[in-house]
Amino acid sequence: MLVKGRSSIILIVVAIIFILSGCAEKKTTIEKMYDVLENVVNKEKVFEEQQEPLVTLEKQEKEVYDQIIKQGMKEYDQIVKLSDEALALADKRKDRLDKETASLNESEQEFSKVTELKEQLEDPALKELANDLTTIMMKRYEAHRELYKQYSLALQYDKELYQMFKNKNLPLEDLEAQINKLNESYKKVYAANEQFNKYTEQYNETKLSFYKKAGLKTK
Repeated sequence: MLVKGRSSIILIVVAIIFILSGCAEKKTTIEKMYDVLENVVNKEKVFEEQQEPLVTLEKQEKEVYDQIIKQGMKEYDQIVKLSDEALALADKRKDRLDKETASLNESEQEFSKVTELKEQLEDPALKELANDLTTIMMKRYEAHRELYKQYSLALQYDKELYQMFKNKNLPLEDLEAQINKLNESYKKVYAANEQFNKYTEQYNETKLSFYKKAGLKTK
């Protein structure tokens, strides 16, 4: 009798746990979307962490570049030393850029869950906002891919320039051609960065509108 009684109690407890866990896991589509959108923010923390160090490295590299330009060919050894410093800084920038991009890739993978969830929304206004959110975010990811492409190319041209500085017999016209190529490359970088920032701002505004319409609290 004692064993049978214990078995009955265990079955009841297991049944209660099963029912409660089922209730706890049941979330609305809006709540699931909220979780995904906030997870996207968390995935981009590494991306955010690269911004200030990247700017610092760019400034340091610009200072080294200015020092190289001020040197005369009599100071060749110093030019070589400074060029090597600039090359090392360029490598560090590339490392930061790659970390930034990896973070955005993780963000995009997480955000892809929104595509399925938004189709389950019943409110037409909410569904429209969710569609807008998806469209803008996809453009934002694409804009960053273009930014990565242009920035990587500019970094390559930077490194080519620093290697050229170490050539004692470098023709002046070759140097001028490289600098012109580099300037044109950075124009594309700035344009791609502006486009990315524009979509980021649009995304944040649309997400806020979605949260308000859905009655969700914003962080």
